[in-house]
Amino acid sequence: MAYRPLADEIRPTSLDEVVGQRHILGPDGLLRRIIESGNIPNLVFYGPSGTGKTTVANLIAARTNRALRRINATTGSLSDVKDVLADVGTMLAPNGILLYLDEIQYFNKKQQQSLLEVIEKGDVTLIASTTENPYFYVYNAVLSRSTVFEFKPVEAADVLPAIDRGMSIMAVRLGAELSCEDGVREAIASACGGDVRKAMNAVELLMNTARRENGVLRVTLADAQVVAQRSAMRYDREGDDHYDILSALQKSIRGSDPDAACHYLARLLEAGDLISACRRLMVIACEDIGLAYPQIIPIVKACVDAANMLGLPEARIPLGDAAVLMATSPKSNSAHIAFDAALADVRAGKTGDYPRHLQNKHADSAGMEREQGYLYPHDFPHHWVRQQYLPDSLLGTRYYTYAENKAEQAAKRYWEEIKGPDF
Repeated sequence: MAYRPLADEIRPTSLDEVVGQRHILGPDGLLRRIIESGNIPNLVFYGPSGTGKTTVANLIAARTNRALRRINATTGSLSDVKDVLADVGTMLAPNGILLYLDEIQYFNKKQQQSLLEVIEKGDVTLIASTTENPYFYVYNAVLSRSTVFEFKPVEAADVLPAIDRGMSIMAVRLGAELSCEDGVREAIASACGGDVRKAMNAVELLMNTARRENGVLRVTLADAQVVAQRSAMRYDREGDDHYDILSALQKSIRGSDPDAACHYLARLLEAGDLISACRRLMVIACEDIGLAYPQIIPIVKACVDAANMLGLPEARIPLGDAAVLMATSPKSNSAHIAFDAALADVRAGKTGDYPRHLQNKHADSAGMEREQGYLYPHDFPHHWVRQQYLPDSLLGTRYYTYAENKAEQAAKRYWEEIKGPDF
């Protein structure tokens, strides 16, 4: 008998057996109601691998009278699409075709465009799946003719029943009774990272390698923890996960949550992405702590330099210091906002000529006015003197506002004493 992976053998045969996705497949879920109606529109399934996208597509195919055709966009080509479309209206597909296009993000614009005419007429019902955000990777014309459903990582508690079924199947396959140490099921469910396929692969490996004693398979927690090691990581340096983790890290530090900051930094470093972690921590220091604690910038720079010198895994130590320090530091984005406002004016053409007294007098040629009237601030008390700096067209413009933190308020009080309260 040909080998059949456990993940394939355990694949659900009804919607009730699908693990997770209650938000769309629960008793009142919209996708469930669509499937049960039998009137299947073009669909795009978006979510991580191992969350049931292919399974649900198979269940939809089983409920229709249409011929099912599958193309994996990672290996498929335009000729594969043409071969499928050639069957439309023939004896091979008298009622039309249900085309399941897996990993549609790997099809380029031209390949996706080739589907438009037939899916618009209804000869072909398209079910496309992708692990990437479809609004970035699926051609707009295809997207506008489809309904998008997001598949979410499966909660550990929802994976447990699938693990039990998988273990029962494996026990029958191996012809032995099963003895599991406490915590094995939970370790697998927790470590699979919401990917049921990973959980089934772990179950299959554990039971195939379990020690057999008097006809009993002994599955140990130690073995389960080894199999599960690092398996929960979901990370693609060119995909959504990359930007989602970086965003979560920055928002956690900005939100002054050191625990969440450590969590997301740990996920970055466990994936080996030291460069992205260092760059984002430097951005956070400048953007989110800023003038509330200006010394943070050289401190974080020193941590980053140390991390790059040490390399992983030791780099986690200085980077962890930086993340916790920034999460617990006062926050200010006042300088960042001020500069962006100035940049917006420059890009909008709001510039104007430089005030004469700010121009470079050494660049004046013969016959030009040489007396600029510039007042050298260091010649005056407190190293300041009132004079115009902005161009005439921007006179009176305010970009920077002192934030409500100790450092900036101290600076504000200092300048109010020198410049006056209306400065």
